[in-house]
Amino acid sequence: MILQLPTRQLDLRTPVVMGVLNLTPDSFSDGGRHNEMTAALARARTMLEEGAAIIDIGGESTRPGAAAVSVQEELDRVIPVIEHLRKTQDCVISIDTMKPEVMAAACVAGAELINDVNALQADGALAVARAHGAAVCVMHMQGVPQTMQAAPQYRDVVREVRDFLVARVAACIAAGIDGDRIVIDPGFGFGKSLAHNLFLFKQIHTFEDLGLPILIGVSRKSMLGQVLNLPVERRLNAGLAAAALAASQGARIIRTHDVLATVEAVKFAAAVRQATA
Repeated sequence: MILQLPTRQLDLRTPVVMGVLNLTPDSFSDGGRHNEMTAALARARTMLEEGAAIIDIGGESTRPGAAAVSVQEELDRVIPVIEHLRKTQDCVISIDTMKPEVMAAACVAGAELINDVNALQADGALAVARAHGAAVCVMHMQGVPQTMQAAPQYRDVVREVRDFLVARVAACIAAGIDGDRIVIDPGFGFGKSLAHNLFLFKQIHTFEDLGLPILIGVSRKSMLGQVLNLPVERRLNAGLAAAALAASQGARIIRTHDVLATVEAVKFAAAVRQATA
């Protein structure tokens, strides 16, 4: 399985790791740690050295209850880092944003993948992705970050998430985005209760027949803490278990804050999945 990017191809026949680089003061796990240029670039270099195939850069927190930021503030946070990273590192850069204006500027600066929790539903988002030849990740979210965890409801969470993703993939293709540029993400923690998250996770393998790379991001999330009653700083072990389980079910991109350990866990899980007698 190959993901087509504007300037290269990303081989996803075996799973790869996407390293999270939050340039925000209020992200749930590492807010404020990397929102200064030197620290951000140092963190990106470390994640690449640890084996990250993609650096996912975000300038607006999407944690439950997070406040929205202006387009200009988000641009000010992410564009200088993308530009510096593109000049100094040969890596795949992803922009984590819901705003078409940020998507466009990020692609000009060097981003090759648009990772949108809003699944490119904003006016102009599909056109931006097509114009720049970017790969896209469309994610399922019920509601909006400010209120999505208030009282999420589903009759059949797997079917409803699947139907949404199928519809958004169809919208991408209709807009001129080739299928080999599309990634899907079930959106763990985005408008889903613990029970929804756990059952959906159990059914990751059912999304494989869509024939698209599956991205899974549960690193340090509250679903891990709820199961184990642990604070965010103590969720590494559970996150590694989740990464290995996701890879064993066919996920091709694992999004994480903890790159080195996740690379090792995913590599072993992939070896088991691919093993033959």
